[in-house]
Amino acid sequence: MKFTKMHGIGNDYIYVNCFSENVNLDQETIKKLSDRHFGIGGDGVILICPSEVADAKMQMFNADGSEGQMCGNGIRCVGKYVYEHGIAHQKKIKIETLAGIKELNLHVNEFDEVESIEVQMGEPKLEKENIPVLSETPQVINMPLDINGHTYYITCVSMGNPHCVIYVKDVASLDLDKIGTLFENNPIFPERINTEFVEMVGKNEFKMRVWERGSGETLACGTGACASVVASYYNHYLNQDEEITVHLLGGDLFITYQSNGQVVMRGSATEVFTGDVNLAKTR
Repeated sequence: MKFTKMHGIGNDYIYVNCFSENVNLDQETIKKLSDRHFGIGGDGVILICPSEVADAKMQMFNADGSEGQMCGNGIRCVGKYVYEHGIAHQKKIKIETLAGIKELNLHVNEFDEVESIEVQMGEPKLEKENIPVLSETPQVINMPLDINGHTYYITCVSMGNPHCVIYVKDVASLDLDKIGTLFENNPIFPERINTEFVEMVGKNEFKMRVWERGSGETLACGTGACASVVASYYNHYLNQDEEITVHLLGGDLFITYQSNGQVVMRGSATEVFTGDVNLAKTR
């Protein structure tokens, strides 16, 4: 199988062009391909497939082999790949995902290379059934949750996939390996959860670390950054229609929660290398 390794500010996936590759990857194969010691290594696998309703379809899998609905960093890489590899050589493209069709605006340099991508991420949902999260209130905004005897205040947002946002004083000091899985597998989240830990550092900017369901801590999460900006609006940390700088371990994303209810994300995408893998040796 031919593959391309790409990342969006350190959130790295193994990309497969299913316009030319005929693959059927099971959960164990995806886990082995994603392994950073014995496989190619990555936060998961993303398939770039033909679509009947868009320029291409993105099918994404986490490092544990589970399928995810959406990946903000991943879709920027799909946009770059689709443009630079001639699948849809235009600066405005549409990508089909399990979270709906997303529109991408590509910023291209004089060498016809995609330097950054703006993604229309759609409208966030805060209703508890759309996360889903078990709650006595219709929405979960600044709700206390006990984790190992410590009370955290959580705000839950869906960006097509579920997120739980928590505000902390010092995001760098958190032991995410210890507490991340306790959030991910907490029984109030029937489909598990992606968890964002946010430290406000100035007007219209914050630091963020993320624990992704099925992958653990990653260097960045696009949908998580969007969810955190939305949560920050509802917790009165920032205003709509202002671009927010989100500092992640892998780099910065730029998010705007518009007053029309839509979220726009802007960031880079990088192709690292291409190669071939013998799938028979991964099983």
